[in-house]
Amino acid sequence: MTRRFGLLLAFMLAVAVGHVATIQVAPTAIMRVAMDRLSDRGALINRFKFSPRVTAQSRWVVRPSPDLAYASCTYDLSKGPILVEVPPSPDGSYASVSVFAGNTDNIAVFDTLRSPKGIRFVLQPQNLSVEAGVPVVYSPSTKGIILDRRLAPTAQAFAVVDRARRADRCAPL
Repeated sequence: MTRRFGLLLAFMLAVAVGHVATIQVAPTAIMRVAMDRLSDRGALINRFKFSPRVTAQSRWVVRPSPDLAYASCTYDLSKGPILVEVPPSPDGSYASVSVFAGNTDNIAVFDTLRSPKGIRFVLQPQNLSVEAGVPVVYSPSTKGIILDRRLAPTAQAFAVVDRARRADRCAPL
């Protein structure tokens, strides 16, 4: 009976440790891998990277949509806030910008339905206060990812939104 109790206790302890590791460690580890890949191994920090049109072979993110054009900015706020500017597409097609903290939490979402003239905001650490004159997003982490997604269901639509997204800006203030 004592042996069974010891095994049960060891099993419960392993489950608890595994649960905590999954909840606390896995999201940050996953984001580190994603940030490394999306920033070309750290070469593109605080700059947008523009992905090619999605095909059946595309797997840079989990199941990317073939109807979207993607741009991503791996950000680093260790030297201060950054200004993010995403102009609208000339054809008026839908675009959204999501900001993800270093633990995969989505901390902000903007879209062209609410901001038809384009999306513009400052991203800064929570412990800093900067008067920006534009919306401010406070990040709980120093590093993370900003993702611009634009509707582009055809090659022709992709070409139009590709030109617009090339003006995306993610740079220190």
